[in-house]
Amino acid sequence: MAKLYFYYSTMNAGKSTALLQAAHNYSERGLTTLLFTAHLEDRPEGQISSRIGIYSKAQHFDRQTDFWAVCTAKSCDCILLDEAQFLSQEQVHQLAKVVDEANVPVLCYGLRTDFRGDLFPGSAALLAWADNLTELKTICFCGKKATMVVRVALDGSVECQGSQVEVGGNKRYIPFCRKHFREAVQTRLCPDWPTFHNVDSTNEPKR
Repeated sequence: MAKLYFYYSTMNAGKSTALLQAAHNYSERGLTTLLFTAHLEDRPEGQISSRIGIYSKAQHFDRQTDFWAVCTAKSCDCILLDEAQFLSQEQVHQLAKVVDEANVPVLCYGLRTDFRGDLFPGSAALLAWADNLTELKTICFCGKKATMVVRVALDGSVECQGSQVEVGGNKRYIPFCRKHFREAVQTRLCPDWPTFHNVDSTNEPKR
């Protein structure tokens, strides 16, 4: 039986790499997949790319995309969706319908929370509706599991306000454990900023 899967994490946990590996596994067995990624201003081309250098073409989705209509119009064996945090609640319901009525598995990959520690709408819906939930892990600079992310201004101060999505701020998001997230938000200082700022992390958009 097909299922709706949600693979979630904070930044730098390898979500796109895991998605592309899953797509490769289906393709290797002669099965057809549909890949989707969010339509954002800094990504005019439909493409899912990983920091390790692998990538694949993908269809864009936005708020107007009807996944039930799109996915039933094309025959496929699996749907894989990147940047799932940008789904609407209704689109998550559409994907659940694809699973339940078309018997096509749907694998969604995305962030759980934003830089303020709040759930993204799409992630909240997937946490409620997905059959399987899997956390993809990465670590804080202290070595503990990172579950949160901070957004850092160009001067190194931690931002606590602003829009949930910032296009083009690829180098300004840092994963933290909950303890260091709270400390960074309270002090408005980012202890690991000098180190992180020198790391090239331009391949995957951060939210």
